[in-house]
Amino acid sequence: MTKKESHTIWIKREAQRLGFDACGVSKAVFLEEEAPRLEQWLQSGFQGEMHYMENHFDKRLDPALLVPGAKSVISLLYNYFPSDIQNQDSFHISKYAYGEDYHHVIKKKLHELVGSMQEVLGSFHARVFTDSAPVMERAWAQKSGLGWRGKHSLLISKQRGSFFFLAEIILDVELNYDLPFATDHCGSCTRCVDACPTKAILPNNTVDGSKCISYFTIELKDEIPAHFKDHFEDWVFGCDICQDVCPWNRFSTPHKEPKFDPDNRLLNFKKNEWEEITEEIFKDIFKKSAVKRTKFAGFERNISFLKK
Repeated sequence: MTKKESHTIWIKREAQRLGFDACGVSKAVFLEEEAPRLEQWLQSGFQGEMHYMENHFDKRLDPALLVPGAKSVISLLYNYFPSDIQNQDSFHISKYAYGEDYHHVIKKKLHELVGSMQEVLGSFHARVFTDSAPVMERAWAQKSGLGWRGKHSLLISKQRGSFFFLAEIILDVELNYDLPFATDHCGSCTRCVDACPTKAILPNNTVDGSKCISYFTIELKDEIPAHFKDHFEDWVFGCDICQDVCPWNRFSTPHKEPKFDPDNRLLNFKKNEWEEITEEIFKDIFKKSAVKRTKFAGFERNISFLKK
């Protein structure tokens, strides 16, 4: 066994020990196939008011611009599927935001993994990412053999469904590379396309981000367009509809991360309690949650939009 092979095997075992559900490795190359897709997506205006998506075009495609001399991209999956979900007579919050903000939880584990790698592999340069930098996470995960991109654009794993976070380590060390995941197992299924109430999922495996409920309830700072009234199906932070209807998520299993466990009030509050929530209670329930991104005023706006 070569050093590259033994190091790669060790990294995958260490990632598993730290709680990651899957780990794949791909060669750090320019994402040539992604360039025209990204350009077309931006030219179509599908980013809406998310103007940050227009920045760092080259960095999104070339890992060497993020880590000079980059040779490998390690992609990882971290499950967030909950064992319990919200009361049905409630305003809905996306499952990924039930517990503590995943950016902090997962980045801590990534830094721990890199620290262990430094001890075994020797000194190297690396950066860690989880949905917080110009990194095309789904493209790298697919290139690393972890799954394929569904019609809803999310990565799907045959073994795990899609309720997981993606994370990456870009480093200047050559490793043993996995084969890309080449097969689309969605076939003729259009459940996510059909179920999307705002018609954000287009027939050509593209998502118009400017029509997505997650965009309206999290990213959009202005008033939500009135013509989307009655299309939100009670979602006030994010949306899981396309994942909830996906047949592959029958394989989802509850996570084992205590930090992702929700406050009981989040699970049990009914609509009238959310409507009467004070800023103090909001800050208490979501003190470590990604829901804080909307701030109390944004959360109130989203509830008011559904009540009108």
